[in-house]
Amino acid sequence: MTQDLVIGIDSSTSATKAIAWDRSGRAVAEGRKAISLANPQPGYFEQNPDEWWDSTAAALRSITDQVDAQRIAAIAISNQRETFSAFSEEGAAIRPGMTWLDERARPQVARFGKSFGAERVHAISGKPLDVLPCLYRIIWMSEQEPEIFARTARFAEVHGYLTHCLTGQWRTSTASADPTGLLDMASGRWSDDILDAAGIAVEKLPELVRPSARTGEVTHAAAAFTGLSAGTPVIAGGGDGQCASTGAGVTSPGSAYINLGTAVVSGSYGRNYAYDRAFRTEKAVCDDGYIYEQCIRTGTFLIDWMAREMFGADPVAQRSIFKALEAEAAACPIGAGGVVVLPYWLGCMTPYWDPYARGVIAGLSGSTRRGAIYRALLEGIALEVAGQIERITAATGGDIGQFSAIGGGSDSDLWLQILADASARPVSRSTAREASSLGAAIAAAKGAGWYGTIAEATAAMTKPPARTFLPDPRNVARYAELRAIHADLWPKLLDWNARLAAFSEETPS
Repeated sequence: MTQDLVIGIDSSTSATKAIAWDRSGRAVAEGRKAISLANPQPGYFEQNPDEWWDSTAAALRSITDQVDAQRIAAIAISNQRETFSAFSEEGAAIRPGMTWLDERARPQVARFGKSFGAERVHAISGKPLDVLPCLYRIIWMSEQEPEIFARTARFAEVHGYLTHCLTGQWRTSTASADPTGLLDMASGRWSDDILDAAGIAVEKLPELVRPSARTGEVTHAAAAFTGLSAGTPVIAGGGDGQCASTGAGVTSPGSAYINLGTAVVSGSYGRNYAYDRAFRTEKAVCDDGYIYEQCIRTGTFLIDWMAREMFGADPVAQRSIFKALEAEAAACPIGAGGVVVLPYWLGCMTPYWDPYARGVIAGLSGSTRRGAIYRALLEGIALEVAGQIERITAATGGDIGQFSAIGGGSDSDLWLQILADASARPVSRSTAREASSLGAAIAAAKGAGWYGTIAEATAAMTKPPARTFLPDPRNVARYAELRAIHADLWPKLLDWNARLAAFSEETPS
């Protein structure tokens, strides 16, 4: 039987979705199963690693119920990043997995930054000092759960664990390992300096494999759970952000994507290792390159929050409100009548890296209408993205030519035009609705030998954009003025915000 399909597994925070794709990038079959998330106390966000595997097996079984498993040439994994757990050598979870949402290790972040050096850890790992990387939660385990830490045979992120479940091997992709904060980004190997300082034995980490290389084959045991054929090649994929960039067609210098999802994540592709506080550096799925990634924690989350908390509408049941808000916002001038939004409702990542940052709506007056507030929200996020482009290009030595937009927010014509005008770059609406799964499938296609490079596979398996929004020169000039005003606001609020945060954390007597 002809092996004419590859599977991209997308194991996200809320669910695992597996999709079978053909050589042209057409989705043929899919399966999905939800994953639960526990919040046992403030700042703690955990999952049962068994659910990572159970949901993956169920999603794969759904596919093999629809198509003959003999048609599957290879599979690859895209995974939620910065989520990991501790395991026995056999793969049994020793404790719940700590997800990327977890903030319990803030004290460890501060201490490691002082002892090891914030600039040094950034230079090695490509990650500014922040609570996201797994490194700091592993240190937390060594301090707060020493018995569990000592009993741990393997620390593995989601990709490494699922690879073990499928193949019996403790291996992971460098493009999934790097968000842990334990990787030397220049060499592509685990960092001896960081591991030594953190007290983590390299033997407890998965073996590293380059994206699109083989990590192993599906075992007979995994075949029984999934319906796949034993011996099916399992190919190294990458983190969901890097896979999404590949699925959006970002495989050459100057290309970039922006994912307008719950959070807003944008990234540009380059071949040189570079680091700066304006972005996180990630290993790309494509050809030993890098993704220079910006992240704003609040994207469509903030749109839904505003609809619910400010305008009294259920963002799920009353979707019509967004059509009305779009029309009202489109009627407002650039600058929303003097209203400016800093979208830091869940803290700030690039470029300030301040988990205590809070959102700001400035410039309200008695004549302000909801359409102006909504436009200011869209503009605030767009200005955050646009404001870092010069720093990214200066640090990396390469320009950003255009953005490919994915995610639910990319359905908004108004938002994409604002992004184009604010960034002074074309923004194309991608046709890829499942970009992370497609990116993993592209890695699988290359690993299966269908194509010689990831770039070739991407060209064959992605479609032209649905529509491209070009920057209007008049609007570009106006947004450049607004960006200067926007950029001045947060530095002026730093001390005030610190005082407010301290006050808010005080417990009344």
